[in-house]
Amino acid sequence: MEEKKYLKWYNMVGYGSGDIAGNVVYALLSSFVMIYLTNTVGLNAGVVGTLIAASKFFDGVTDVFFGAMIDKTKSRLGKARPWMLYAYIGCAVTLVAIFMIPVNLGKTAQYAWFFIAYTLLNAVFYTANNIAYSALTALVTKNSKERVQMGSYRFIFAFSTSLLIQSITVKAVSVFGGGAAGWRTIAIIYAVIGLVVNTISVLSVKELPEKELQEDENAESAQTEEKYGLIQAAKLLVCNKFYLMICGVYILQQVYTAMVNMGLYYMTYVLKNENLFGVFSWAVNIPLIIALVFTPTLVAKWKGMYQLNLRGYMLGTFGRAMVVVAGYLGSVPLMLLFTAVAALGQGPWQGDMNAVIASCSEYTYLTKKKRIDGAMYSCTSLGVKLGGGLGTAIAGWMLAASGYDGLATVQPESCMKMLHFMYLWLPMLISLVITLVLSRMNVEDANRKLKEKIM
Repeated sequence: MEEKKYLKWYNMVGYGSGDIAGNVVYALLSSFVMIYLTNTVGLNAGVVGTLIAASKFFDGVTDVFFGAMIDKTKSRLGKARPWMLYAYIGCAVTLVAIFMIPVNLGKTAQYAWFFIAYTLLNAVFYTANNIAYSALTALVTKNSKERVQMGSYRFIFAFSTSLLIQSITVKAVSVFGGGAAGWRTIAIIYAVIGLVVNTISVLSVKELPEKELQEDENAESAQTEEKYGLIQAAKLLVCNKFYLMICGVYILQQVYTAMVNMGLYYMTYVLKNENLFGVFSWAVNIPLIIALVFTPTLVAKWKGMYQLNLRGYMLGTFGRAMVVVAGYLGSVPLMLLFTAVAALGQGPWQGDMNAVIASCSEYTYLTKKKRIDGAMYSCTSLGVKLGGGLGTAIAGWMLAASGYDGLATVQPESCMKMLHFMYLWLPMLISLVITLVLSRMNVEDANRKLKEKIM
């Protein structure tokens, strides 16, 4: 029996455009915050890394908290859309604050300014916005194919935005005067763009009535849900092994991305050409976009997401292993080629990840008879914050341990060796671990077996 269709193409495109807003925050932070703080503000990379790690303690409960709050929300806009709409105002303000640290402040005050702005952005505003945005996948349609399509549209916009930001930001900062003034101006421009696009995305879809969301194919499942609190929501999540796997993969992906974004240091000091960072961004993002375009078709052809995701990451791990070889050969063309191969393999998981999370939420419903869609999508915010934050923190610690000096034009040999490890070896090892986790993440098959028992 063919699934009911809920969305038009323009609804899915409008929804997907919301990741432009998310990535003007994420791409700017993940790619450039460390080099801005070390080379423009003059802060120590190790101290910055420690502050970022400390900030994660404040993020500890906010993911599940906002997920539970979204589940309890009742408004004219629905459950998730009001959180997505209003939280982004805070995202825009705190993003600009991070990139406008006064250069005439003392070092202690500069560290405090960064820590407060960074923590508010990650622990509060980005968390609420991102969980709400991700939860919409399960709240605007019950059609699994549409959920995959929404994920593909979403990440096409995400990687296109990342590509654009990574390609133009360094030159744009220079055009706007360079130094602190240049970074401040570019942050304001990105924040305004994010506000506009986020609002458009919120208004482009409409959440389904709660009664329709609670309907199940089996009559006995259509019963009033019990209310649950934060502690119970957390217990339901921890009891879902697939949620824990997705959290692990998402965190590892963000650490992986943080290491790849250290490419700006690698290009500057190892390859002696900082403009190559934009070229490598094309090698990453264009294959990802191509993979996302074909993901819905491949999911249909392979009758599910499990095999596609696993085989894709096997290809991705091979690609990163060959980047290591090419790096030690000193061949930039080969590095670009195998960077593209790795990205092509990793693309399908990026496209159908939200659909996998929706299936994970269904698993909880089938086993516990409770819907926790908002809380379930906390893994997306948790992964971005914890993985991205830890990745950036680890990078800062490694740079500091290697003797890196952001105000020096020549770095010591120990720093060169560390950059090779961070940019070449770590991404390959992380990709291998993700592949192993994905080999165990067949939530679709688990749901199918549960439904067979119910029938």
